[in-house]
Amino acid sequence: MYNRYLLFAVIICFIFSCSDERPEKMIYNVTPLSDSSGFSNEWEDFGWKDIDAINIDKFMGDKPSHFPLAQVKVAYDENAIYVKFKVNDKYVKAIYTTNQDPVYKDSCVEFFFTPGEDVTKGYFNLEMNCIGTMLFHHQKIPRKNAVSIKKTDIDQVQVITSLTGPIDPEREENVSWMVSYKIPFSVLRNYHNFENPQTGTVWRANFYKCADDTSHPHWLTWAPIDNPSPDFHRPEFFGELHF
Repeated sequence: MYNRYLLFAVIICFIFSCSDERPEKMIYNVTPLSDSSGFSNEWEDFGWKDIDAINIDKFMGDKPSHFPLAQVKVAYDENAIYVKFKVNDKYVKAIYTTNQDPVYKDSCVEFFFTPGEDVTKGYFNLEMNCIGTMLFHHQKIPRKNAVSIKKTDIDQVQVITSLTGPIDPEREENVSWMVSYKIPFSVLRNYHNFENPQTGTVWRANFYKCADDTSHPHWLTWAPIDNPSPDFHRPEFFGELHF
């Protein structure tokens, strides 16, 4: 009888432990910039040296044979949010040169985010290839009725890149590249109602690295996504940005 109860207890504990398995909660502390006048594409310039970097080191689908080292830093001031990506890569490709082209097919980094804690109010997806071409949308329901950010608003996003293009055919050798951009809060408020972040504000977000149409495709994430196939449009798995 004792063995039967022991077996029953083990089974119950196993069931509850399995039901509690969830992707880990990811949190990043966004640093306020004291001086943003010198915004550049340098990883450690103008107060960025002491800003922590996020590693985009989870993957979706099968583990890729080419696993680039992708990192990102984020900062803000009273008017804008600043994002810098650095990638140690290979098989680099960039054929898209017009904004709102499908840049995720190129060597690409992506910032998906909700300016607040409630992802049901919608999110932005800013996808940028290694030469600075961006796809920029806002949507309330993933992959449905996406609103393209207007050209007049995209023109206000300051972008700096280390590579120029197009790049075709691929560069198969080791390539280190960076893209940096500054997004004014005023641009985001044309599509999403929110207050400028202050100390204690929380946004939801995720960061990605992909290269869908290269010879070595991969789908990397910062916050893990519990889905059997690659799908970045999963705001329920966004991590947290703490300002």
